[in-house]
Amino acid sequence: MRELTKTDLKIIAKAGDKNIAVVYVAEINGKKIEFVESVQPPISREKKWVLIISSLFGCPVECQFCDEGGKYTGKLSKEELLAQINVLVKNRFKSDKPDTERIKIQFARIGEPAFNKNVLDVLKELPLIYQNTTIMPSISTIAPVGCDDFFKELVNIKNNLYKNSFQLQFSIHNTDEEIRNQLIPAKKWSFEQIKEYGQYFYKKGERKITLNFALKDESAIDKNILMKYFDPEIFLIKITPIN
Repeated sequence: MRELTKTDLKIIAKAGDKNIAVVYVAEINGKKIEFVESVQPPISREKKWVLIISSLFGCPVECQFCDEGGKYTGKLSKEELLAQINVLVKNRFKSDKPDTERIKIQFARIGEPAFNKNVLDVLKELPLIYQNTTIMPSISTIAPVGCDDFFKELVNIKNNLYKNSFQLQFSIHNTDEEIRNQLIPAKKWSFEQIKEYGQYFYKKGERKITLNFALKDESAIDKNILMKYFDPEIFLIKITPIN
């Protein structure tokens, strides 16, 4: 693997508490991205370390509650995706070897990961790079239409490399389809399609698939609709506050 040079990825700002979470802003060839390193209290960093990286330069989806919509300028290469992880590892541990039992790597900062097939190449390579650490990938997606090849390959990668350590998250945000379309103004899978894919993706004993809701009010969740489509043996619900 070719590492990016210092001039390829330059950290230009950071903020946060180094003992809890730090957000980094970096520049690659004049384009800006963000990535994060954090812990998940009460779990120590030696047991589990969480990284949240960007998949795109901006995002074309323009979700109502996201400030990155409308600023899309392209996909990150495999090397640029890996560089985010590499710089976080070196900054924290001063080496290429992270001193932690597990790294959870979330493709959830800026950009819809299903729009970037380089994400799949990174997933294939991570176990080869960090051989003495358990890798826990997490893909957060709106399930955009037109990305079927991405999701088919994702199942193969999960089954071959991450059988019990992969987290898939669908950003739902509202069970009312009309409101959901307003919040996420892009062509995306229906609840029926998400259900069918979930049944195909999930195997008993694996981590359940997450349905994420960034809630403004409780009316966003209709339990009858959830029960109609989403088997609680396969899916779970996550509530995310809007900052």
